[in-house]
Amino acid sequence: MTTTRDIAEPGPLMAGKRGLVMGVANDRSIAWGIARVLRGQGAGLAFSYQGGAFGRRAVPLAQSIGASIIEEADVEDLESVKRVFEVIKKKWGSLDFVVHALAFSDRNELKGRYADTTRANFEHTMVISCFSFTEISKLASELMPNGGSLLTLTYGGSTRVVPCYNVMGVAKAALEASVRYLASDFGPQGIRVNALSAGPMRTLAGAGISDARTLFHYQQHHAPMRRSPTLDEVGGAALYLLSDLSGAVTGEVHFVDCGYSTIAMPSLDTLKPSEKREKEVEPHAEKPPREAAQ
Repeated sequence: MTTTRDIAEPGPLMAGKRGLVMGVANDRSIAWGIARVLRGQGAGLAFSYQGGAFGRRAVPLAQSIGASIIEEADVEDLESVKRVFEVIKKKWGSLDFVVHALAFSDRNELKGRYADTTRANFEHTMVISCFSFTEISKLASELMPNGGSLLTLTYGGSTRVVPCYNVMGVAKAALEASVRYLASDFGPQGIRVNALSAGPMRTLAGAGISDARTLFHYQQHHAPMRRSPTLDEVGGAALYLLSDLSGAVTGEVHFVDCGYSTIAMPSLDTLKPSEKREKEVEPHAEKPPREAAQ
């Protein structure tokens, strides 16, 4: 059980803890940023990757930080996911944390209208991006006799409309609801469940969204800090949620977006010039007759 004294003791925050990171795509992915920070704080890591194409990038990265377990797993094939946890049980016996960084949707449907999403892509997106976290949480909980921490990744498009995010926004909304229900289910076992919501970042997943560069620049320029988060900053937030520092935190969505989620509209410095430009291009309206003004 975590105590104030435990937290105050010097040393790597994750020393003696071991966990699984799922979804590293390349060295710019959020999952990799999290893994690097966790390893730097003493955590032992296992990795899973989905398919050979991802494996060509993920495996060398995992090896570079001394990962002791590297397994292929396709979340649409539950048996392959179960095999990963069987390997972990055999080699480690137990598990302290899991990072779920898995999401997918047909990029051809991440443009235009959400209303045009096909049934097939809706089901595909929901299974990979949302329900897989529930299945993984259940499997992980069986290896957490002393409690643990489960973390997934979400995005602000879950609660507000983001152009071209479409069905992914719906999937992330369901994922965030899952976090709350799973936190309630596993809380009695000392297992905490949280989500981390980063702002737009230049990742492989982000590149799949139509006009991602435009969205990235807009949020970067209008966030209170006038920038986007770095991989290390997102990794640091994940470290907090996965370590004993957040021992009483569960069922939460933690934003790491330089404050953008708090903003309702751009600053006046942005709005006023825009309004001025609109007035300049508008045709000069004729003054209404005196009678119409009365």
